[in-house]
Amino acid sequence: MSSPSSHLLRDFREHGFATMQSFLDPAERSELEKQLSEQVLPSLHELPAEHVFYEDRQSRESLKQIQHLEAHYKWFADWMYDRPRKLAEFLLGEDVVPKNLQYFNKAPGMNQPTPPHQDGYYFMLQPPVALTMWLALDEVDETNGCLCYVPGSHRQGLRRHARTRTLGFSQGVMDYGEADKTSEIACPAQAGDLLVHHALTIHRAAKNSHPTRQRRALGFIFYGQSAREDRQRKAAYQRQLEQRLRDQKLI
Repeated sequence: MSSPSSHLLRDFREHGFATMQSFLDPAERSELEKQLSEQVLPSLHELPAEHVFYEDRQSRESLKQIQHLEAHYKWFADWMYDRPRKLAEFLLGEDVVPKNLQYFNKAPGMNQPTPPHQDGYYFMLQPPVALTMWLALDEVDETNGCLCYVPGSHRQGLRRHARTRTLGFSQGVMDYGEADKTSEIACPAQAGDLLVHHALTIHRAAKNSHPTRQRRALGFIFYGQSAREDRQRKAAYQRQLEQRLRDQKLI
């Protein structure tokens, strides 16, 4: 298990993202997998429809995303408020507010690319002091959809976004161009590795094109205590999004 270090903070501040190998050791990964398989997956039918996304609602194997694990399962809440929270405070340099613990997958044969986006567009914060942690549960590379970052993009402000057709990522950067693509850095990871990025860091992921490998991950969202959320605007956006998903029979 690694500890926060100066190079992690330097990378996060300079590039807008950082990687931490073996954030979870084998025993911790085993316990996490146990919690997912024995507590979470068998109880998905009990969760609100807007917290569970499938690529195809007729196929349980197409599970794409689970929202707010910390709100539904005590084990995940306790975990999120422990080491991940402390790391977020170390990187942001202030107290943080845990906001969301998500499960993601790109199931083989049933997935889409993740469009280039900035998490801060969804967060609607001023100032945009926040970060997302991405914990790999499987080996991830360019074949099954590793994350790709545009280094330094967190220092260039919020880019214009427009609606996409990707479930769970409804908005994407409108003017993502050749300069962005040329500077991209792909970040392969082993199970247990952690990626952390600033709310304004542009990132994307290709689809999982491997015939058999999964691409599972957990995402932790933390807001800095100094950030103020535009709750009225965010609630209106959330209502519109949920209505669109219902109209498309996706929830």
